[in-house]
Amino acid sequence: MFYVYIIQSKQDGRWYTGFANNLRKRFKEHNNNKVFSTKGKGPFELIYYEGCINEQDARAREKYLKSGMGKRYLKNRLKRFLSR
Repeated sequence: MFYVYIIQSKQDGRWYTGFANNLRKRFKEHNNNKVFSTKGKGPFELIYYEGCINEQDARAREKYLKSGMGKRYLKNRLKRFLSR
């Protein structure tokens, strides 16, 4: 399985989108400052993830979720989370 995920920085509230084949390990790497794009921006909270059977589907979904329409989809999907 491959996972597309959204993490949120508890420091500044920003969202980061990525994909991995081992979600637990990748989440730990983000929180331990081992990922270049999120280094020094943690700690993080995992707020959303999806599972895909193959890597190509996960990469395509990650690309979509980073697009304007994908961001709108996520804001609609997570509106209860965002309103807390």
